[in-house]
Amino acid sequence: MAIQQQKGKGGKGKDSSGSEAGFASAVPAEVKEILSRGGSRGGLILVMAQILDGRDKNKAIRRNVKGPVRIGDTLMLLDTELEARAGGKRKKKK
Repeated sequence: MAIQQQKGKGGKGKDSSGSEAGFASAVPAEVKEILSRGGSRGGLILVMAQILDGRDKNKAIRRNVKGPVRIGDTLMLLDTELEARAGGKRKKKK
């Protein structure tokens, strides 16, 4: 029996995952300070990160990070405009 080639969405020479496009616009940022832990089980870590490249170079922003992180680690950020809220007590509605 001969093996038949599949026709359709696959196309020759194209990677349908699109993974390259996602990382092309990522901006590196270095973790400067670990501020607090958050989330229902402490799974999020609020860090202060300094952007190393791009439009907002040398800007320091707060970001939530999921997973282990240390001072000096490099994060690849897809968006540098959004900033995480400062953790702490929430205001109660009256």
